[in-house]
Amino acid sequence: MYQEAKQKLRGSIAPIVTPFDKEMNVDYDALKSLIEWHIESGSHGISVTGTTGEPSSLTIQEREQVMETAIKTAAGRVPVVPGTGSTNHAEALHLTKRAQEMGADAAMVIVPYYNKPNQQALYNHFKIIADSVDIPVIIYNIPGRTATNLEVKTLARLSEDCKNIIGVKESNKDFEHINRVLLNCGRDFLLYSGIELLCYPMLAIGGAGHVSATANIAPKEVADIYNLWAAGDVEAAIDLHYKLMPLNDVLFKDTNPGPLKAAMGMMGKINPALRLPMGPPSDALQEEIRQTLVGYGMLTEKVGAE
Repeated sequence: MYQEAKQKLRGSIAPIVTPFDKEMNVDYDALKSLIEWHIESGSHGISVTGTTGEPSSLTIQEREQVMETAIKTAAGRVPVVPGTGSTNHAEALHLTKRAQEMGADAAMVIVPYYNKPNQQALYNHFKIIADSVDIPVIIYNIPGRTATNLEVKTLARLSEDCKNIIGVKESNKDFEHINRVLLNCGRDFLLYSGIELLCYPMLAIGGAGHVSATANIAPKEVADIYNLWAAGDVEAAIDLHYKLMPLNDVLFKDTNPGPLKAAMGMMGKINPALRLPMGPPSDALQEEIRQTLVGYGMLTEKVGAE
C-alpha cells in the first residue's frame, strides 16, 4: 500500500493559497479555479492548508471545507495532500482523521509551532497521529516557523515505528541535516524541499520532489524542474533552477504568503487579501514584485500598475 504511494507522491506538490473574497470569507470558487489551473499546468499534486494556505487564520470548519473542496475538485486526477497539523494535538489528530475520511492521498503534519516540544514529545505527537490513520503521513519540518527542529534521529525512529510515515517536507536550510535524513531513514524515504532554492539540490541527493510556494504563480516551471531531472536532462533542470531564482527571492522578501498573494492579485488569479494578523507587503515591495513579474513575462507593464 505505502510502496504505491511512494511512487505516486513525487514531483511538484503545489501548496495552494487560501483565497478570500472582499468580505474576507474563503472564496471556494477561486480555490477550485486555482486547482484546475494547477492540474492543467502540470503540477504533480495539490496541497492545501499548509503554511502558504494560512491555516492559522482559518477555523477548523474552514480547514475541513478547504480540504474537502480540494479533494472533490481534483477528483483523483492528481494526489491531494492537505496540511492537517496544528499546535494543538487534538486538532491535528482530528484533522488528520478527517483527511482520511474525505479521501486524501496523504496528510502533511507540521511540527507543532509556538509551544516548542522536546524530541520525545514530538515523537509521541506524531506516533499517535500516524497510528490513528491508514493513509500515508508526511511530516513537515520548518524550524524557522515552529522554533523547533525535528531531529534526524527522531524522524528515523518515527519512520521505523510507523510504516505510514513515508516522508518529510524539509523547510530546513541546514543541508547537512537534510542529507542525513536519507542516510538514516533510508533512500526510499520521500524527501521534499520546502525551500525554493533547494528544490533542485534536493533532487540531486535523492529527493522525491518539492512543495514550493512559487508554484502558485509558475506551476509549469516548478513542475518542470522535477520533470527535467526525472528525464535525465540535468543541464536544463539546472538552467530552470537559476532562471527561477530572482522570482523565488522576491516572493520571500516578506512573510509568505504576503508577496505571493500580491503577485497573484496582479495576475488576476485571486483577490490578494490576507486575514489579520497577516498583512500586505509594502508599496515598494509590491512594485518590485510587479516589475519582477513583468520581467518574467507574467504581466504586462500596464497590468497591476494601478
